[in-house]
Amino acid sequence: METTRLDASAYRSAEQLLRHNRSKLVFGDKVRPQWIDGGVRFWYSLRTAAGRQFVLVDPAAGTREPAFDHGRLASALASAAGQQVDAAKLPFEAIEFTGGAVEFDAFESSWRCDLDTYVCERADAGPPGSFLDITSPDGKHAVYLNGHDLWVRSVEDGAERALTSDGEADRQYGASPFTPDVLLAKIGLPYLPPAVTWSPDSTRVLTHLTDQRAVRQTHLVEAMPADGGEPRLVTQRYAFPGDEHVPLGEFVVLDVATGAAVRANTEPLLMPLMSPITTGWAWWAEDGSAVHYLRQSRDVRTLSLHRLDPATGEVTTLLTESGATRVEPAQQQTQQPMVRVLSGGREVLWYSQRDGWGHLYLVDLRSELHAQVTSGRWAVQEILHVDEAAGVVYFVASGLVEADPYRRSVCRVGLDGSGFARITDDDLDHVVTVAENAEYFIDSASTSQTPPVISVRDWTGRVAVELERADITGLVATGWSPPEPFRVKAADGETDIHGVLYLPHGFDPRRSYPVIDHPYPGPHIRRGSSAFDPGILGHDAEAAAALGFVVVAVDGRGTPGRDKAFHDASYGRLQDGGGLVDHVAALRQLAESRPWMDLDRVGIFGLSGGGFATVRAMGTFPEFYKVGVAEAGNHDNRFYHLWWAETYDGPASENDYLRTSNVELADRIEGKLLLIHGGMDDNVHPHLTLRLVDRLIAADKDFDLLIVPGAEHAFFGYEHYVSRRRWDFLVRNLLGIEPPEGYRLTPAPIDMEIIAELFG
Repeated sequence: METTRLDASAYRSAEQLLRHNRSKLVFGDKVRPQWIDGGVRFWYSLRTAAGRQFVLVDPAAGTREPAFDHGRLASALASAAGQQVDAAKLPFEAIEFTGGAVEFDAFESSWRCDLDTYVCERADAGPPGSFLDITSPDGKHAVYLNGHDLWVRSVEDGAERALTSDGEADRQYGASPFTPDVLLAKIGLPYLPPAVTWSPDSTRVLTHLTDQRAVRQTHLVEAMPADGGEPRLVTQRYAFPGDEHVPLGEFVVLDVATGAAVRANTEPLLMPLMSPITTGWAWWAEDGSAVHYLRQSRDVRTLSLHRLDPATGEVTTLLTESGATRVEPAQQQTQQPMVRVLSGGREVLWYSQRDGWGHLYLVDLRSELHAQVTSGRWAVQEILHVDEAAGVVYFVASGLVEADPYRRSVCRVGLDGSGFARITDDDLDHVVTVAENAEYFIDSASTSQTPPVISVRDWTGRVAVELERADITGLVATGWSPPEPFRVKAADGETDIHGVLYLPHGFDPRRSYPVIDHPYPGPHIRRGSSAFDPGILGHDAEAAAALGFVVVAVDGRGTPGRDKAFHDASYGRLQDGGGLVDHVAALRQLAESRPWMDLDRVGIFGLSGGGFATVRAMGTFPEFYKVGVAEAGNHDNRFYHLWWAETYDGPASENDYLRTSNVELADRIEGKLLLIHGGMDDNVHPHLTLRLVDRLIAADKDFDLLIVPGAEHAFFGYEHYVSRRRWDFLVRNLLGIEPPEGYRLTPAPIDMEIIAELFG
C-alpha cells in the first residue's frame, strides 16, 4: 500500500515561521533606539529587503532621515580599508556620532568617517569594552567581575584595581542566584555581567554580596563534554520548595575612588531566583542621596519599600503592604516594579491591587495617607514618566479596550487623581519606549491582526514623526494569515477568557482539521499576545498551523494581566495548569460555530511550563487530549526551583506540592505522548522528566522519549532537530499521515537578540 505523506512544502512554510526565520519575513516592525545628545536625538538600525540602513531621528525637528550617505560611506571605507564594501550590507552594526563624524568598528579596526568630506580614517581606539562591563554614566569607569570580586577599570587608560577582596566561592559580589550557565558557555561567555548599578554622579556603585554557601547542591551529568572525554559532573546551588536555606543578598555600596564599602545595616534579602538590581527592585534616587529597594517576604504576602543611606548603611522602612495572597509590584515577572519615590523622599507612588485591580496610590510617608490616583475596572501595567512639576503621571493601562482586556493604552492622570485621559485614544495595543530625556516616547501600535506603525509621540499623544510601517509581504507569502482573536466563557460559564486561533495554511472550511492547544500556564507571564508580534511562545504555534492544524492559544483563569481575582485563581492551585479546564471549555465553544474543528483529534504541546501543562492536560482530560508533546516540563514541582512553587502556588509542605506533580497522573494518560528534555537543562533539570518516565513505566504505559544530551532549557543549537521531531509526531498521530520523507530543517545560528529577549 502506498504511504500517504504530507507535502514537503508544509514543512518549508513551517520552518520559515520559526522564530529565527520569521524576523527575516517582516521589515520595519521594530525600532531599538540608541540615544544621543542625552536623548534629544536617536538613531536606529533598520533591516529592509535591500539590506541594513541606519536612520537618524530628531523628534523636536520632526525629522527622520538616513544617518549618513550609505553609498558614499561604503565607497570611502572600501578605499581606506582596501576591502569590498556593500552599501546595503555595511560591515558594522553600531555607530557613534562625534562632532560631525561617525565612528564604528569594522575589519578589526576602529574608523572615523567625516560626514562633510566622507573621508574614512583609522581612529585611535581606547581599550576594548566588554559585554561583561558595567560602565559609569560619565563613561570614565567600568566595573566588572574578577573571580568572586568586583574590579574597576579606567576606560581612558585601561588601569585596573580591585574594589572588593573578600569574595569567595558561593559568596560572590554581584552574582545572580540563577544563571543559564550551559547557554552562556555555548555563546562563549564565562558568566553574566555583575549585578551592579552606578550612582547618578558616577562615584559609587550599589551591588550585593550573594551568599549561597548553605543552599542545596544539585547535579547534572554532562554525557558528552566538549573535549570528548568521560562524562562530567556539573554541580549547582539550587534550592527546592520548602528548603531551610535559600540564596541571600547583602547590599553593599562601594566608593569607586577609595574602595570604601558601606554595608546595609539590616538582615540579608531573600533572593530566590534573580538579583533585585537586575530586575529593577533596587535603584538609586535621582540625586544619589539614597538607594531604594523592595523586599518581599518568603510567603510573597508582604511587600515593603526601604531606604538605604549609602553613606551610613542605615535602612529605613518606608512602606509595607500585606495581603491574603501574593502582593506584587506588578503582575508579570517581566514588568518593572511600579514604584516611584517623589517629593525628595516624602511621597511614594505605589502600585497595589487592594481594590481588586492594579492601581496607583500616592502615599504621604509623613501621615501614611494613601490617596488612590487611578481607579476603575482596568489595570495599570507600567509607569512611563512622572512629571512632578506638573503633578502628572503617564502610564500604560490594559482593560480600556472592550474587544481585548489585554490591549495596552497610554494614559495620563494628575497625582491628585484628576484629569484622567487616554493619550492613545484608538483600540490598538501600544508598546512604549520612553526617551532617555523623558521628553517623548516611541510608540509601536498594532494588534494581532494589524501590523505595527511606529511613531514618536509627545506626551499629548501628538505624532512628532512617523518612523516605520511594518512590511509583512514576505510573511504573507508563506501562506500565513493573521490569527483570529476570540472571547469565550471559562468553565464557570461566567468569566470571559480570551485567546487567538491560527488557521491552517490553505484553509478550506469544507474540510475537517485536527486541533492543537498550545498552552503556557503562567502564572508569571501570559500565553497570548495582543500585539502583532506573537512573542517568544507564539512562533511555534504559527509553525504548527502551517502543517495543517487549527492551533489555539488561550489564557485561562490563573494567568496574569487582568484583575487580581483572575490571577489569584492559580494561587494554591498550580495543578490547574493555567486553567486547563477553561482550555477544554474554550475549544468546545469554538467548535460549536466552527464545524471544521475536529474535537475527536485534539493534541497539545508546549515548552517548560507548557510542557508541564501538556502532561497535566493529558492526565486530567485523557478523553479529550489524544496526542501531546511535552518539552522540558517541570513535572514534579517538589524538586523544581523554589521560586516557582513558593511564589505561584503559595507556601506549602512537600505533601501539598505533591498535588502539582504530573508523576501522580502517569497512570491516567491514555494518548500518544512524546517527552523531550535537554540533558544539560540547568533550569528544569532532566530528572523531572525522568521521574515521570519511571512512573509511566511502572504503569505499563507506552510513550516516546527524546533526551538531547547537550541541550539546555531552550534547546539553542538543537531547535531544528527538536522542532522536526515534534512536527513528525503530531503529523503521524493527529493528521494520521507520514511526514515528508527525508526532510531536514536547517540548523539555526544562536541569535543573540533572541537570547537577550529570553534572559534580559
